[in-house]
Amino acid sequence: MMKAFCVAADAWQVLGEENRFSCHPSVAVCHPKAAFTLIEIMVVVAIMGIILTIGIPSIYQLSKKEGMRKAVSDVWEVCNSARAQAIFRGAPVEVVFHPTERRFEIGSGNAPQPQEGTDFIVEKPAPQSGSGQSGQFSDDILIEMLDINLLEYRESDVARVRFFPNGTCDELTLILRSSRNEWRAISLEVTTGRVNIESDPQKFGQK
Repeated sequence: MMKAFCVAADAWQVLGEENRFSCHPSVAVCHPKAAFTLIEIMVVVAIMGIILTIGIPSIYQLSKKEGMRKAVSDVWEVCNSARAQAIFRGAPVEVVFHPTERRFEIGSGNAPQPQEGTDFIVEKPAPQSGSGQSGQFSDDILIEMLDINLLEYRESDVARVRFFPNGTCDELTLILRSSRNEWRAISLEVTTGRVNIESDPQKFGQK
């Protein structure tokens, strides 16, 4: 009968057969732990540097709003801010467009009135563009249509869109075109005051 015993402490292997034993020292083999060499680390660092160099400009472009992306974002933010203010204040709030100046901002809800004792109107300074209170279209953005309550205001000096405390608003259709031939249609849902954005010109005007 064969018996086998493994002794880990002194690495001896004991074999028994017919009451006779023989001991043989086992061969211990040491395997060094795998590690990166300096050259391998330098290669990995160089590859990471190349990837970052290629990727950073793309990430910057995605994070930076400009052109059509900025124009649509500014209109969306200003209209949503005006709607929220109207509901919070319990009074109408206007978004005032200046098509010939290519800018827009949140107004008070009423046309400005002359100050007491004067016969002229004192205009408040417009909020900074991109603040959620106003916006300025860049030179490469053209206003192709600005309809408010089914009236065209594209060539007007001033056009006003009202947001009401119950969440409703005036009808608005704003179509923009960039120098890269990008098209966007921005409209308002009159019953909810929500902003809708459409990028397919074939769907412009469809509800």
